[in-house]
Amino acid sequence: MKGLVLSGGKGTRLYPLTYTSAKQLIPVANKPILFRVIECIRDAGITEIGIVVGDTEQEIRRAVGRGDRWGVRITYIRQEAPLGLAHAVKISRDFIGDERFVMFLGDNVIQGGISNLISEFANSDYDCQIVLTHVDMPEQYGVAELDEQGRVVRLVEKPKDPPSDLALVGIYMFNHHIFEAVEHITPSWRGELEITDAIQWLIEHNYTVHPYIHRGWWIDTGRPGDMLEANSLVLEELTPCIEGYVDRTSQVDSRVIIEKGAEVINSVIRGPAIIGEHSRIINAYIGPFTSIYHHVVIENAEVSRSIVLEYSQIRDLDQRIEDSLIGRHVVIQRSPIRPRAYKFTLGDHSQLGLLGNG
Repeated sequence: MKGLVLSGGKGTRLYPLTYTSAKQLIPVANKPILFRVIECIRDAGITEIGIVVGDTEQEIRRAVGRGDRWGVRITYIRQEAPLGLAHAVKISRDFIGDERFVMFLGDNVIQGGISNLISEFANSDYDCQIVLTHVDMPEQYGVAELDEQGRVVRLVEKPKDPPSDLALVGIYMFNHHIFEAVEHITPSWRGELEITDAIQWLIEHNYTVHPYIHRGWWIDTGRPGDMLEANSLVLEELTPCIEGYVDRTSQVDSRVIIEKGAEVINSVIRGPAIIGEHSRIINAYIGPFTSIYHHVVIENAEVSRSIVLEYSQIRDLDQRIEDSLIGRHVVIQRSPIRPRAYKFTLGDHSQLGLLGNG
């Protein structure tokens, strides 16, 4: 089997962070989401992976390279415009050939990996396998309707009146018949070739579409709140370790990762949390569900349930930062006017002076 990862979207729901960076490269628990997807596919035994790229192609190429670090071979497939998931499949035909493949959206995070999924599909005669999970608001997703025997009857994209609460997770498995399907469908009202339409074509032409119901958590990290939720869930699954320096006056609990070169001085860190390489935490408090990426400085400040990206600085704040996404090279420091409460989603290279007690 081969792997196909879709990383061509612009990530408009994560603006301003994604004005300057591919959304798939935003880290969750200090590892870019795209890296987690590649590892997930690799761990399922697949070593040939195509990545569909768009406007952020060069950034993704620089970050991922040829795939050597994961022991896989990466092929880049250019999608000139975001014309839909089925269009991404269509332009990947030369890479896929006649092999079976798994398609994985590059901004999705799933609990437990996909090894069982891949094994089930590889040892079956299914033409397609879709991954479904129960959700609270199915009208926001592609939704599957199953019959009494558990077979897929119909797929609907973002229905006003959902036929079920089973949403399509961003993971699909296909054989070569999917290419026949994408040739027969037409663009939706959005001007895109929808993968739900292609799978529906398979159903209507008596190809076997098997539903796999995922019981663990799954998150599409398309919005800031989704990123923070994914970060929290992944942090809870990591193995704590301290490889950096923690001085004697600091308090670091048993659910914390301190990466190489990081320094924690006269600070309190409550896990689950991770402090990235060469970051410095000085006279500070880092609360649960927080990821501090590499080369960050947090001094005389408190941060909780947040993601802080590389080379940012947070200093001398009177109020705690919570539920926030802080971009790269951001500087947040106290300004001399009276304090207020803030909640942040800051783009890369931002600078913000916070109000102090004056």
